[in-house]
Amino acid sequence: MLSQVLDFQGDFVVLANLFGKKGKALLGVDISSTSVKVLELSRSDSGYRVEAYAAETLPAGAIVEQNIHNDEEVGEAIKRALTKSRSGAKRAALAVAGSSVITKIIQMSANLSEAEMDLQIRAEADQYIPYPLEEVSLDWEVQQGLAGNDEIAQVLLAACRSDTVERRKDAVEYADLEAVVVDIEAYCTERAFELIRDHLEGDTNEAVAIIDIGATMTTLSVLHNGVSIYTREQLFGGRQLVDDIMRRYSMSEPEAAAARDGDGLPSDYEEELLEPFRNAVVQQISRSLQFFFSSSQFNEVDCLVLAGGTASLTGLVEKVQDDMGLPTLVANPFRDMAVSSRVNVKLLSNDAPSLLVACGLAMRGFN
Repeated sequence: MLSQVLDFQGDFVVLANLFGKKGKALLGVDISSTSVKVLELSRSDSGYRVEAYAAETLPAGAIVEQNIHNDEEVGEAIKRALTKSRSGAKRAALAVAGSSVITKIIQMSANLSEAEMDLQIRAEADQYIPYPLEEVSLDWEVQQGLAGNDEIAQVLLAACRSDTVERRKDAVEYADLEAVVVDIEAYCTERAFELIRDHLEGDTNEAVAIIDIGATMTTLSVLHNGVSIYTREQLFGGRQLVDDIMRRYSMSEPEAAAARDGDGLPSDYEEELLEPFRNAVVQQISRSLQFFFSSSQFNEVDCLVLAGGTASLTGLVEKVQDDMGLPTLVANPFRDMAVSSRVNVKLLSNDAPSLLVACGLAMRGFN
């Protein structure tokens, strides 16, 4: 199928290897709104092992609304993170946000060859994509057949603006890496969920809601039997609490971010700032779940998983569990993994909830 990243074919650019086959180990490069994270895994019969990890903060304005605005600054941050990680990997896997991608299930004759399907999809792509086709990157994969009809194949089409893919690719290449996979964040989260599924409480965990609370964006991903069925992004994140600390205590941004989880704030911090923020998180989760329930056949989920850089905030998991009335845990995909001696174990543990996407990307070499 499609094997080259951004392989130009006629007027199209391939959103390549989005659905690729197994390959060699890859360096997962997660570019978020405030930082870049690089993660390298290896795999043996005994499971995965963390070979390298590092994160690097991005300058303000390098990423705006999930789009790269300064390729060089992002590339420099990736280069610094790569140096810190001491990884020797040269092949990278990247992800684009779900809001940047159009996905659609289309029905086709199951008797078509792969080449025939590819030709037909490209000939008819303008029916499904509301952008000029010369500005689009795309990929596709055959899904399960239509129930009761072996003659019909269901094909998942994914399309993204080429500029979104190109700028991520350029940033990675600036760090002397080869971009060989471009994935979608929701699929990375789904893949990484394999590593935390056994950590969930309860006998029934068919429907699991993963709430990834980043610096500026909160993403709800609902998985049913391990498969992603719903994703929704909301402008809300931990940056709100950092801004509150800066204003109230006249701190710089680095000071406020460092103090947020520490002991360096006045005694009124928890009552005046932390508790209202925890309440706001619960409200966001409740609101996002209501959107999911209203647009699906589901009216409940079995448990919640908190992810993202804000997930480990003091008292948050307890607050969410008590107020939502659902088993809730903080994601740690590395809990059962071996770790290389060159990896800072404490840093990895602290950052673990924010590494689902990076982990899902690094797993692409083995899945």
